[in-house]
Amino acid sequence: LNMHVVVILTDLTNYCEALREISAARKEVPGRRGYPGYLYTDLATMYERAGRLKGKSGSITQIPILTMPEDDKTHPIPDLTGYITEGQIILSRTLHRKGIYPPVDVMPSLSRLKDKGIGKGKTREDHADLMNQLFAAYARGKEAKELAVILGEGALTDEDKAFAKFADIFEDRYVRQGEYENRTFEETLELGWDLLTVIPVKELKRVRDAYIEKYLQPRMQSGEKAEAVPGKV
Repeated sequence: LNMHVVVILTDLTNYCEALREISAARKEVPGRRGYPGYLYTDLATMYERAGRLKGKSGSITQIPILTMPEDDKTHPIPDLTGYITEGQIILSRTLHRKGIYPPVDVMPSLSRLKDKGIGKGKTREDHADLMNQLFAAYARGKEAKELAVILGEGALTDEDKAFAKFADIFEDRYVRQGEYENRTFEETLELGWDLLTVIPVKELKRVRDAYIEKYLQPRMQSGEKAEAVPGKV
């Protein structure tokens, strides 16, 4: 019909559980954790209906939603879904308890098609470098915070403290968005550079010098520093 359609499937976990019960009732040979051996094929048949047809202007976009049993990413349902789909957004109970909305767990979330849709002429030239640096800094910041819990903040170097501060600000200002906020790509990229002002420039090893000079140096020279909103983290 040459229309763009979004299909939301929820909750796939319930569907797979029902499939397991039916398989057991039919006395079929069970696979991993009692699920039928054809679970992968069954899910693929559903998920792979998304896409476009050659010669047609319409498309089908699927957003399958599932609950991870016991928050286990290796469970057959999220595991097989991850193999088939082109990206996953994983939500975090920890961020939810902090009041971060949406509570997106950045590190395990991914998109296998992002490289085809970012960069000069699509989003912006610095998109890939900035994304890699933000993720690397966030990962190091989380490690520093875990170390501080075990050994105390006194065991952290100045660099570790900067990354720990970055992790808090990243969650509070970058991950957190208002329910009706409509943040553009440009605003998101600019916010990312704002956040990097709390990290020493020598530690920014995933961003090209040309981008640091173009996007970060003006912020550093103006004395601007990213800060978390008091009372939110």
